[in-house]
Amino acid sequence: MQPIRTFNVSPSLPQRLEPLRQLAYNLHFDWNVESKDLFRRLDPDLWESSRHNPVLMLGTISQGRLLEVVEDEGFLAQMDRAARQLEDYLQERTWYHKQRSQNPKECYAYFSAEFGLVDCLPVYSGGLGVLAGDHLKSASDLGLPLVGVGLLYQQGYFAQYLNADGWQQERYPINDFYNMPLHLERNPDGSELRIAVDYPGRKVYARVWRVQVGTVPLYMLDTNIEPNKAYDHDITDQLYGGDIDMRIHQEIMLGIGGVQMLKALGYKVTAYHMNEGHAAFSALERIRILIQEEGLSYAQARQVVSSSNIFTTHTPVPAGIDLFAPDKILYYLGYYADIFGLPKEQFLGLGRENTGDLSGPFSMAVLALKMATFSNGVAQLHGVVSRQMFQGLWKKVPVEEVPIAAITNGVHARSCVAKSTQELYDRYLGPNWSSAPPDSPMWERMDSIPDEELWRNHERCRLDMILYVRDHLVKHLRDRGASASDIAQAQEVLDPNVLTIGFARRFATYKRATLWMRDLERIKRILLGNKHRKVQFVIAGKAHPKDIPGKELIRDINHFIRENHLEKQVVFVPNYDIHIARLMVAGCDIWLNTPRRPREASGTSGMKAAMNGLPNLSVLDGWWDEADYVRTGWAIGHGENYEDPNYQDEIEANALYELLEKEVVPLFYDHRDGDGLPRPWVAKMKDAIRLNCPFFNTARMVREYAQRAYFPASDRYHTLTVDNYAPAKELAAWKAKLGQHWFNIKIKDIDVSAASEIEVNQTVAVKAKVDLATLTNDDVRVELYQGSIDANGDIVNAVPVEMDYQGEDNQGLSIYTVDITYTTSGLQGLSLRVLPQNQYLATPYEPRLIAWAE
Repeated sequence: MQPIRTFNVSPSLPQRLEPLRQLAYNLHFDWNVESKDLFRRLDPDLWESSRHNPVLMLGTISQGRLLEVVEDEGFLAQMDRAARQLEDYLQERTWYHKQRSQNPKECYAYFSAEFGLVDCLPVYSGGLGVLAGDHLKSASDLGLPLVGVGLLYQQGYFAQYLNADGWQQERYPINDFYNMPLHLERNPDGSELRIAVDYPGRKVYARVWRVQVGTVPLYMLDTNIEPNKAYDHDITDQLYGGDIDMRIHQEIMLGIGGVQMLKALGYKVTAYHMNEGHAAFSALERIRILIQEEGLSYAQARQVVSSSNIFTTHTPVPAGIDLFAPDKILYYLGYYADIFGLPKEQFLGLGRENTGDLSGPFSMAVLALKMATFSNGVAQLHGVVSRQMFQGLWKKVPVEEVPIAAITNGVHARSCVAKSTQELYDRYLGPNWSSAPPDSPMWERMDSIPDEELWRNHERCRLDMILYVRDHLVKHLRDRGASASDIAQAQEVLDPNVLTIGFARRFATYKRATLWMRDLERIKRILLGNKHRKVQFVIAGKAHPKDIPGKELIRDINHFIRENHLEKQVVFVPNYDIHIARLMVAGCDIWLNTPRRPREASGTSGMKAAMNGLPNLSVLDGWWDEADYVRTGWAIGHGENYEDPNYQDEIEANALYELLEKEVVPLFYDHRDGDGLPRPWVAKMKDAIRLNCPFFNTARMVREYAQRAYFPASDRYHTLTVDNYAPAKELAAWKAKLGQHWFNIKIKDIDVSAASEIEVNQTVAVKAKVDLATLTNDDVRVELYQGSIDANGDIVNAVPVEMDYQGEDNQGLSIYTVDITYTTSGLQGLSLRVLPQNQYLATPYEPRLIAWAE
């Protein structure tokens, strides 16, 4: 029976408890200890059963309990404290205002297909989403004028459970948006704010929900409304669900719908950040608006858009990139080609590395790279991999100069460090430890934390995790209808006094979740060989519903547990989520990561573990490759790359066993003082905190994004759009001229003063004559390119040196000179190149033109 009318019923609170409503609807409660404790105090059982959802709590808690706390002076005092803390947080003068106090009004929009913020908003699948959530939290901490843009999924990703054989099964619980910390955006007349996005033969409507993340609003689109057809309801049904057509539907809604939504909300965005390629269609919509509403040409509009776009890639392999067939792109988005005035193949070329490959797929990452002024990978090694992977987009540019930077990921400290550990840091380091930079003298205070206090705190965290895992397993087994003996056994899993190794992440095959099981007899000896030096594993993670090999890894682990009667020593924790992750990164003793290098773009779970004092035991990939892996953990291997994956697995599994047998287990058990305190282990814990916490932190990461990407992109947007876009028009016209005449440039002569034998630091004078054709010296930058010669005869470790313009000779050739030296001996070389130059260019590589001496 369908209702004739609906009502959104809000929690009824006594007037004295109204501050609870404001606290519940701002996710600041997630990283504010006072607020979180307050809701736990209100009703501990309801807090847990609601997945730590204060809005649902307030809507279901008994009125009797509310009337009780109205009379509880202690509760009211804590509530008032939490409310004041939120108010002070929202109004405090921030890092951003100190950096940009004189700058014009600006706004940055951060697009992501998923956001992992709190466990009561299950609209994320893993690291990409949690990174996006942490990005928003730190943007709020720093006071950035940033807004988030995403999709609000009715079913989210999925809830995982295991059948009796250990095989992953999926459930899709329905998210009740009205009982979540969400606000439905409305027009001034009270009606729902809606946007309409063009799809073939129809419009799809979406309403807008807002999540308040401190000072940062996150807006998410929801298509599960009338008058949309049933298929269109499902666009925001499941994260990464459906087929390729559903994927393109979602990415149209995220990118194109996201731009329309920001416009409908009245935002004047000056920099757009695409977190992965899912939102790359946003560039097309922005170009369309500038053409149809501002009267710009395609070239002028594209210049404005690309100069204010930022793109972050998280993908270290081509197979991880969204690709669409050309006919599909034309079917869904071909009307943009007509608006832009582009032939169909030229339009498709926007998403192709090789524009001449007329049958090639359309790549969302390529579109994003071509439409961005700043692009980056998410770790230093990932930056190297990304430059190699996308080098073809910058023909003739040396791979090390491909303009894809690296900004190493971080994690939001106040969200991932255990409450008791935070209080310990607050007490000994001071309240600003969560955002203090690496060079702060505050970090030297780590030694002031008594070893015993740090260790006993960690033991409590380990016990908290184990008690939760037992309760979680019991509930899972009861839901599955397991036997009484299985349930009784689950109540005794794990030993609170045993070295505990944690492994939790997405079960993609390259992460090699079963590498530690490669030699079954050896790992059993490590687990059980000495009753005084036992080892246990806590494992969690989900495989994508269509990833059969990933599901097989989960089943293999569960078979290994059952067949070897290791139920107490090795536990697979089903339905991994943010809450389980936080307990594990605080309660385990070692964090294990075994990806196949260099397939791990970053890997943030190990950063969270380090912030809680856990040493990492990991392959040198992602973030761990740039950490101090000697003082703060152990490295599996030495950063080698292998051709044979089986050989790699054999070598690295043996290296893992060696480290466990000879270093990790002895350090944990064999060096204890009379009080049972493993002081050398605690010293490594302190180094893990001191050396990793300040750098692998989203406070540092978002500051870096602001300084390297947001500020410059926003400034360029302001520069190019003044005087009715006059600078953008000028730059577009200049690029058109450049494209017509660039290939007429000829490097005529290079005169090197020295012979082939020179000494270190000897000055070498170089003079070049360049025919610039119809271009002028103002249009170009001429550089000498000097460096060592490798075994292949190529210049490596090169240093470009700008040459000085000396005017023209009597033949109209432009003369350039420079003096250089070589500071190292050996075989050295040089070349010469010409790059474009213009005051409005973000980088000389922006036009993708370069001329080399031949």
